[in-house]
Amino acid sequence: MSKVKTAFFCSNCGYESAKWAGKCPSCENWNTFIEEAVHKDQDKSVNEWKEFRDGKRESKIIALDDITGITQQRIITQDAEFNRTLGGGIVPGSLVLIAGEPGIGKSTLLLQNGLLMKDVRILYVSGEESEQQIKMRADRLNIKHSDFYLLTETSTQQIFRELKKIKPQLLIIDSIQTLQSPHIDSSPGSVSQVRETAAELQRFAKETNIPVIVIGHITKDGAVAGPKILEHMVDTVLQFEGDRHYAYRILRTLKNRFGSASELGIYEMTNDGMRGVANPSEILITQKEEQLSGIAIAATIEGMRPLVVEVQALVTQSVYGTPQRTVSGFDLRRLQLLLAVLEKRGGFHFGMKDVFLNIAGGIKVEDPSIDLAVLSSLLSSYEDVPLPQHICFAGEVGLSGEIRAVNRIEQRIAEAEKLGFEKIIVSKYNLGGGRKGKTGLLHQSFNIEIITMARVDELYQYLF
Repeated sequence: MSKVKTAFFCSNCGYESAKWAGKCPSCENWNTFIEEAVHKDQDKSVNEWKEFRDGKRESKIIALDDITGITQQRIITQDAEFNRTLGGGIVPGSLVLIAGEPGIGKSTLLLQNGLLMKDVRILYVSGEESEQQIKMRADRLNIKHSDFYLLTETSTQQIFRELKKIKPQLLIIDSIQTLQSPHIDSSPGSVSQVRETAAELQRFAKETNIPVIVIGHITKDGAVAGPKILEHMVDTVLQFEGDRHYAYRILRTLKNRFGSASELGIYEMTNDGMRGVANPSEILITQKEEQLSGIAIAATIEGMRPLVVEVQALVTQSVYGTPQRTVSGFDLRRLQLLLAVLEKRGGFHFGMKDVFLNIAGGIKVEDPSIDLAVLSSLLSSYEDVPLPQHICFAGEVGLSGEIRAVNRIEQRIAEAEKLGFEKIIVSKYNLGGGRKGKTGLLHQSFNIEIITMARVDELYQYLF
């Protein structure tokens, strides 16, 4: 018998080594090398998917100017949120990875979108569930599709053999961690298997021009499970996130070769599947009867989409020696920076106070334009004075206490006006506040009152 060849792989980045090492030379992480059996089958067919192609594809050098640009027709789904995160629809020949926590709704989302695409022949490959389980979910969705096919298989060789029989227009894989290539001797979900099966799917997608959507697992830290090379190989990475205690789910674009890499789709989980939320600003603002301190409204932008979110802050006297700093949906280090600005530039003593900050609705915001609303909510809770209900904020706060300009201010103002706000506070520099060579003047008129400010102390004097 021939000796089984083994190699060591970094579980973080997929780096291959002949021997074990404590520190990975590629990603510099410690204790990430694991030993796996490797067996490469050299007798791989080069023209494995020639049945799908119209003509023979040759590899040769060609000048860039000699290539004729072809505008490929995207496959438009019935889900506007899904189309937005993909950059306008599914690109033929693309490889899309959707990752998320268990039970968040990845399989439901793809099954629902597949069943709604009536004029597209789809093959749904599941390595985790039986045909009966998928049928039960389809019955709950109550959507009929006569050209939708199921296959419960984990071997890539068998999957490609079945593909040749029906020649689908879209392939859905659930999930990449269950697939196993016969060319590798390790178990499914291992670094080498994930890398090899992803490479086979990528080669299939590019050579046949059939789009492939792959579901992936995530680690306990929230990162996509498997080697980092998996994210490099695919064309689009979508993260499906959200708190299971909330009804709302967020589909966030982390990487996209065919569109913006910062798009956002918002869904509501219902008994009939995932429902796209057309106007998320209304669900992200709490409907309240009385005015409460510590609440401010921010006009933010995620990708190409303006959102109005509610920022809630609670500042209380600390009963312990070390004051607490707790955040939900916001960066903790950013909060500490803003507290330091208030302490240094405004003279507010947060040093002996507990600070709690929450972005309502379970959404996570990374746009720096939310700084002004966070600052206002902190001051409101500190003074225990409610802010006016019909005012919102859009501005970044610098270390010297200045209010910095933010991009695409007109979209933010328009969204605030649409939701009935009467005033919006923005940076003076957004409207041509003296910065040489940059006017930043608005190109359209608004019915909302636009208040401009340059420093944090101006904001405090205006609000309190």
